[in-house]
Amino acid sequence: MPWYSGDRGPVQLLHALGDVAKDVRHVRRGWHWDTPRPRSWPERGAVVPAPPADLGWARQEPVRTLRWLIQRGLLLPFTEAMAHPKVEGREWVTELERPVIFAANHSSHADTSLILHALSDRARDRTVVAAAADYWFKRPLLGNIVSLFLNTFPFSRTGGAQAQLNASSRLLKSGWNLVLFPEGSRSPDGRIQEFKPGVGHLANETGTPVVPMHIRGAYQIMPRGQKLPLPGSARVRIGRPMSPNPKEGSREFSARVEKAVRALSAEAAQPEIQGGWIERWRALKPREPEYSD
Repeated sequence: MPWYSGDRGPVQLLHALGDVAKDVRHVRRGWHWDTPRPRSWPERGAVVPAPPADLGWARQEPVRTLRWLIQRGLLLPFTEAMAHPKVEGREWVTELERPVIFAANHSSHADTSLILHALSDRARDRTVVAAAADYWFKRPLLGNIVSLFLNTFPFSRTGGAQAQLNASSRLLKSGWNLVLFPEGSRSPDGRIQEFKPGVGHLANETGTPVVPMHIRGAYQIMPRGQKLPLPGSARVRIGRPMSPNPKEGSREFSARVEKAVRALSAEAAQPEIQGGWIERWRALKPREPEYSD
């Protein structure tokens, strides 16, 4: 007999629904929602974020013109007013014959703006900055704003070395200079940390020269953990381009680049790293680099 025929059908349905409700209440009372997961349960895996795009839009027009206006009208004047940076060795980056890797120490978020301030207009316009993907690109809006201002691209600090090498190689072969911080992250105390071998590996694989740079004073302007910069003085010292020697491994070359950056941190001039006045004068010879988009 169908449940809806007679008087017993609706009553039976209500009883069934009441039994289900009781079962649910019993389960909720007996379930310990806040207790640790049983040992037999597998650990929760880390959420793997979707890989960020390479932000190619930031290297195309009209974004490049907009970034030039932002940097010339806002970023560079602000950097000049806050730090009054003194630049030594700009001769090496005024007329670049080919794309290079700028390898600098890293102690502050102010490092990138100081490096861009130290470059010539021509070199700055063709420079991209490797930014930590797990820091700057967790929030897409922040990543896009930083890319607009600084021409950044996401660089993983935790893995995917081959993918990072391929992305960096494509940029270098397309005529873009690349800013790398071989320490991997900001120094906690302002002192130079050990360089990772990635810069040497990239230079060996692509044959790209490395320009060592040392930034002094950025840690006092904006140390790690500080949200807003403070006025101070800074110095950016640029060395002559370095290339791996024949049969020099990636770790050995990275160690040599680190040694050059440490030497540039000294108070006195470093002619063996910065070059003599004749070399610096020759570096100013006008060149027409063969860049391709």
